[in-house]
Amino acid sequence: MRPFSLIVSCSENLVIGRDGRLPWSIPEDQRFFHEQTAGQIVVMGRVGFQTWPKAAADGRRPIVITGNQALARSGVEVAASLPAALERAEGLAGEIYICGGERIYREAMARPEAARLYLTLVHAQVPGTTHFPDWRTTFPREIARREGADANWRYTFLTLTRAL
Repeated sequence: MRPFSLIVSCSENLVIGRDGRLPWSIPEDQRFFHEQTAGQIVVMGRVGFQTWPKAAADGRRPIVITGNQALARSGVEVAASLPAALERAEGLAGEIYICGGERIYREAMARPEAARLYLTLVHAQVPGTTHFPDWRTTFPREIARREGADANWRYTFLTLTRAL
């Protein structure tokens, strides 16, 4: 299996979602996410796919982890598990990005192929129903950092890798 990256935005208390949606709207983070994943393979759960209308836009090749075969269509593949999704991704061109949700992130981080984490850390404590696993021991090495802010949020774009 080839290496893959995880891409996520989470709060300082590790929240990534509330009732199936992001608990914030940060246009700069949305632009970063769309630009980073354009033309690439995006692996995600059903909820993420159904709430991201542009999942198959801009040359992305989504692989949705679900038992619902009805989601499969031209340009969208489905797989029953993360290992099956990664196996399908092997045959596609482009980088592989894991886009959530909580269970998929947890499973992906446990795999040795998880090479990089693109993390937008939102500097807030927010209530939520889904969480990102603590990444600090899996991805301790920071290779890029950029601060950002808008009228509502302060955040940091981090690119992290496994220890050498």
